[in-house]
Amino acid sequence: MLLYQPKDGYCYNSDTHILLSFIANIFKKYKNLNKNIIDIGSGVGVLGLSLKRDFCKLKLSFSEIQNEFVNFLQINLNINKQQAYIFEGNFLDTYFEFKFDIVVSNPPFYDKNVLKTPNTNKKIARYNDNLPLNKLIKKSYDILTNDGKFIFCYDAKQIDDIFYLLMTNGFNIEVVQFVHAKKNTNAKLVLIYARKNSNSKTDILSPVVCFDNLGNTSDSMKYIYAKSNIHSIKATI
Repeated sequence: MLLYQPKDGYCYNSDTHILLSFIANIFKKYKNLNKNIIDIGSGVGVLGLSLKRDFCKLKLSFSEIQNEFVNFLQINLNINKQQAYIFEGNFLDTYFEFKFDIVVSNPPFYDKNVLKTPNTNKKIARYNDNLPLNKLIKKSYDILTNDGKFIFCYDAKQIDDIFYLLMTNGFNIEVVQFVHAKKNTNAKLVLIYARKNSNSKTDILSPVVCFDNLGNTSDSMKYIYAKSNIHSIKATI
């Protein structure tokens, strides 16, 4: 799949590939995914478009606050011959006229107190004061159907807040997977699948390890990248 992304703005990274693989593995057990899905903080559309490519019956929507990303998103929809609703503006302020079966997101999760980049595009895409976790979770619950699925990634160091906020806002945590840079290092990322009105026990999957001890890309990451099959071009529009 070919995607355009901004030359000087925020570009998607390995987190998106890993999240895509996590979501795809969850979706495999469903024979018919004729469902409404929204990608929150969609950027240029890599996550949503990849899922639509692999699960063609999905009814796709995007929510994106930055006009530049929306422009790239429209281009990427056209070149990949896909259609989707695009909700431009702040997700928290957006009125959605219908509910969704699935919400997916690679949201901004860097702590607001961390030294920030002066690049406005990157700043909005990276830092959680632009989309606080508690508000993301609450709004996601509100726009989901009764047994709706919420799948996202976040900073592993904030796992206590993640679990607390999900459970106090009516979600049951069904699947968790941690991502480590190398074996025997602390987790840097956590992948979460939560669902409304569910009583299932939580499955904790084997971790994803990105690099071997020599710093080379791990076999599991090579597989994830190959499965994503995304070719990106940086451009200015």
